[in-house]
Amino acid sequence: DQGAIGEVGEEGKLGKNGPPGLSGVLGEMGLVGEVGHTGKTGPIGERGIKGDPGYIGLAGFKGKPGTTCDCGRYRKVVGQLDVNVGKLRNAVKFLKNVILGLKETEERYYLLVKESKRFGEASMNCKLRGGTLAMPKTSETNQLMAEYDGTSSHVFADSSPLQGFTAWSQEEELNSPVSPHTNSSCVELLRSGTWSHVECEAAMFFICEFPKSRRRGAGGGGGGRGRGTPALVPS
Repeated sequence: DQGAIGEVGEEGKLGKNGPPGLSGVLGEMGLVGEVGHTGKTGPIGERGIKGDPGYIGLAGFKGKPGTTCDCGRYRKVVGQLDVNVGKLRNAVKFLKNVILGLKETEERYYLLVKESKRFGEASMNCKLRGGTLAMPKTSETNQLMAEYDGTSSHVFADSSPLQGFTAWSQEEELNSPVSPHTNSSCVELLRSGTWSHVECEAAMFFICEFPKSRRRGAGGGGGGRGRGTPALVPS
C-alpha cells in the first residue's frame, strides 16, 4: 500500500542564473522633458571658403567742384623751407663743434674748458655752466674725451664709485689704483685714453658734461622736457 506523504523538506540552495528571457513589448513614448542648461562654447571651426563677389552697387552722387590749388607755389615754399632748415642745422653744428668746441654722444655734450683750475674750482665752474665734471663711464665717452686737441691731459672727477668700465694705465694697475679715496687722489685722462692718478691741487684743463634733455623746473608752467645746453659764463 502507498504510504503517507512525508513532511515538507528544507529549502534547497539557490541555483545558477538561467538564460535571459525574450524582450518584452515596446512601451509607449514618454513625455518630452524640460530644456537643459546651455553648454560651454565649443572651439572655433576652420575658416570657410571665400564666397563669390557681390553685385556692383549703384553709383554715388556727383561731388561738389573743388577749389583751384596753387601746388607749384606751395612746393616752392616747402623746398625753400627745407633748404633753410639744412642751413640752420649746419650753422648749429658749426657753432657746437667749431665755435664752442663741443663733442657729443647720443645723451650728452662735452665741453673742454681751457682754463687751468683745481678740482674744487673746476667742479664749481661746471655747475655754474649748468653741468658737471665729465665722467667717462663707457669706452665711447672715454675715447671721445681723449680726442680733444690742445692739451696732453684732462682732469675728470667721478662722484660715484667706479663700477663697470675703467681704463687705468698699466703702471696704475700695478700700483693698485682702486684704493680708498683721499684728498690727494684725483684722476687725469691721458691722450692715449688711459687713466692716471694726479694731485687734486694740480691746476689743469677740465671737461664739463651736459645732458641733452632734462626736465624743466616746476615753475615753468608746462612741466615738459627741454633741450639742455651748456651756459658759457666767465670763470
